[in-house]
Amino acid sequence: MSLLLRLVQTGCLVSFGFGLPALAQQSSGDPGEVFALGEIIVRSAGEASQGGTGSTVSAEGIRRTNRATLDDAVRTLPGVSVGNTGGSRNERLIFVRGFDRLQVPLYVDGIRVYLPADNRLDFGRFLTPDLSEIQIQKGYVSVLNGPGGMGGAINLVTRQPTEPFEGEARVGIEAGNRGDVTARMGYLSLGTRMDRFFVQGSYLTRDNDGFYLSRDYEPTPVQGSGLRDYSDTEDSRLNLKFGFTPNATDEYVLSYTRQTGAKNAPYNVDQPVRGITPAPLPPGASYQRDWEWPEWDLEALTFYSTNDLGGTAWLKTRFFYHQFDNVLSAYDDYTHTSQTVGRAFDSTYDDTAWGGSLEFGTDIGERNTLTAALHYRYDRHRDIQLPRPDVNTIPEPTETSRERTWSVALEDTFRLREDLSFVAGLSYDRAEVLAASRTSTAFGDPVGSSDAVNWQLAAIWTPESGGEYHASLSSRTRFPTLFERYSTRFGTAVPNPDLGSERALSAEIGYRGDIGPVAVETALFYSKVDDMIQSLSVGVGLTQNQNVGDGTYAGFEIGATTDLGDNLALSANYTFLDRDITDPVRPGLKHTDTPRHSAYLRLDWQATESFSISPSLELSSSRLSNSAIQPADPTQVAYTRNAGFGLVNLDMEWKASDRASIVFGVRNALDKNYELVEGFPEAGRTFYLTTAYTF
Repeated sequence: MSLLLRLVQTGCLVSFGFGLPALAQQSSGDPGEVFALGEIIVRSAGEASQGGTGSTVSAEGIRRTNRATLDDAVRTLPGVSVGNTGGSRNERLIFVRGFDRLQVPLYVDGIRVYLPADNRLDFGRFLTPDLSEIQIQKGYVSVLNGPGGMGGAINLVTRQPTEPFEGEARVGIEAGNRGDVTARMGYLSLGTRMDRFFVQGSYLTRDNDGFYLSRDYEPTPVQGSGLRDYSDTEDSRLNLKFGFTPNATDEYVLSYTRQTGAKNAPYNVDQPVRGITPAPLPPGASYQRDWEWPEWDLEALTFYSTNDLGGTAWLKTRFFYHQFDNVLSAYDDYTHTSQTVGRAFDSTYDDTAWGGSLEFGTDIGERNTLTAALHYRYDRHRDIQLPRPDVNTIPEPTETSRERTWSVALEDTFRLREDLSFVAGLSYDRAEVLAASRTSTAFGDPVGSSDAVNWQLAAIWTPESGGEYHASLSSRTRFPTLFERYSTRFGTAVPNPDLGSERALSAEIGYRGDIGPVAVETALFYSKVDDMIQSLSVGVGLTQNQNVGDGTYAGFEIGATTDLGDNLALSANYTFLDRDITDPVRPGLKHTDTPRHSAYLRLDWQATESFSISPSLELSSSRLSNSAIQPADPTQVAYTRNAGFGLVNLDMEWKASDRASIVFGVRNALDKNYELVEGFPEAGRTFYLTTAYTF
């Protein structure tokens, strides 16, 4: 533990550099509050839910556990699991009750983050220390939120100030099991709120050299022990917000966000790598791609407003402009130093999106609240390919795609009694591909369109005896991406412009409330998915995406918290998830990347007025992943079963004053060697320390 002691000493020096006052019992806290106009789940204390199950991660929870990226921050929630795509992209994934990133939209302050080419978001690129809350809706998502909420929704909510002047500064470091500092984080937030306006600004940066593998990891010719090769990342986010509040009911906010990122992609430790693995290769094996992302940037300008129209009517608006800049570089070999051969390139995505939404609501009598919403979004994708950049300066003709999506939704909440409400929702969504220019065809691919009708029903009962019971039924869709419709996958796929949307019929019953001294939230859920998009063989060496698959997602989740004493609290959750898939061509096709059983236990002990200790345990059963080497027969699929694991964590906090704190601890304390995907080991024991000062 000498390393941890050195980290604590370092943190003390950093903290006392701010000139801290004497010890006090109060928490250092987090300045500001949830940005209300950016929420998609609006529920005050004691108010009934919208009909489904949701989970939130607070800013305090993020800070106390040092979970700096989005996927890490939500991995301990019931009904949520995380994964890794593996392969050459090596992106971090989030699954909500088994639904993936294409079926669970991501929002920032209520505005969807959507990549028009393929929407293959890397959740490891989204940092969390500057957030006020992470909201997750599971299964049932209101049609008022717009298209795409087939399996849930994730919303990152920023902060807004509450005081005439407030701020926070944080400095953090992480270290691997060999004692080397691997990551550095800095965060600064400043804000002011006056009678009729507020200003909020924050900047966050994280420079990560990579992570250290467990000491139990057995080195291979591709990956030695110690630091994981090519696992380094660099991310930052700037957020500026100006709000005008002319009266107690109306508000106008202009927000600007710039997020920058760069990352490498580790190799599969068991597969051949150019420059390391000599030829000839084993049968069925091939060299891995030598890829990295020197640029992964998002920029957003957003306007929000809410207006009281008199009586019981209101109007909310959101308008946005997004810019996404992404560069993928492919190299000659593992050294990433030259781009001269035919497989080397720089692929630049230059994407823009703009649109907005209107939400109008009013009470109709004493029992009905009727809300209508209109959403519109326009996406333009430009793909610029530069082959062999070291010997060529002329890019290929730019490929341009344009798409527009719109939705009209209506939702009615009917209060039959004071303790019993019903919610019904209906929407019509449409996605139209306006242009799909491809260099692989002489005249470009034909465009296509999809539309869908979605509906929802929910009942919420809040008896006088306490608690809330709910039941819901919903039918939601998600449209295919441009990649699924048109990508030729380097000449191995046939486009399908008429590819249709997937649909999920989801049912849920649940309860939240107190059972004796224990606060409980639980749900039983089932989803039937039709017209799943699957890649099928349509010729020798060719595949095509078609709506041929069906599947079921069923399970049970429960979370509970209780006080074991004046200074001791226990929280725990458990999720059971069973997924099944049917494919007419591949009868042995199975779902991958999610465990059947997962659980989380955490004990919070306030050892003294200023010092707390919180051990926790993450448990996961085994999961399947697609094997790196697949059979020659396209109707057959090979899988690898990755072993289950248990991770022991320890979080500690010293409240140096009512304004300053030091959070330190260790993740994967037993240095467990485990994988989420075949050939991609996760981080071993990791130490962290973060100092925070509020003012």
